[in-house]
Amino acid sequence: MTAAWQASLLDTGDDVALHDLDAGLSRTPLSRGAWVDYRPGWLAGADRVFDELHHDVPWKAERREMYERVVDVPRLLKFYDEGERLPHPVLAEAREALSRRYAAELGEPFVTAGMCLYRDGRDSVAWHGDRIGRSKDLDTMVAILSVGSARSLMLRPRGGGSSIGFSLGHGDLVVMGGSCQRTWDHCIPKTTKAVGPRISIQFRPRGVR
Repeated sequence: MTAAWQASLLDTGDDVALHDLDAGLSRTPLSRGAWVDYRPGWLAGADRVFDELHHDVPWKAERREMYERVVDVPRLLKFYDEGERLPHPVLAEAREALSRRYAAELGEPFVTAGMCLYRDGRDSVAWHGDRIGRSKDLDTMVAILSVGSARSLMLRPRGGGSSIGFSLGHGDLVVMGGSCQRTWDHCIPKTTKAVGPRISIQFRPRGVR
């Protein structure tokens, strides 16, 4: 059964706006040159944005080959390539703000936006790194803005090891940088808890998936 959507008690205003990115931003250094930045509550009015994206984005179900059989991808997807208009103006603002903030470290702008809709606790994404394209060999960044119910984003060293986690939802932001995509994996695990839907928006530079 799909859990009912419940808005955050902390996100009570209707105004959609980005807070100061640096205020409340914290960095966690990882091993082998990887790091993660976390900024809770960056997007005000995140629950309103969730409602609009949930309704307006043309979500698609996909099937992929895994372990020698074709299975349903346990989430709905939509990818906005470079030059495509994003489905909400605040997402374009967020991408521009991230490009300005990380220009010195990244050296290029964020240009694409991938989206995932996790409908309930059964939807998930397995351990992986975004290693398609240039990120297979080069350091890069992936910034994830989350709206909707909170879900756990877990990270662990590639090949196994102790994991760390962040609760993401209701306008929270996480940025994975340095060698993170090459040397660490991340996932959204399934949960048996009653959780509502969540949408993640992943901003990436050109040639990174």
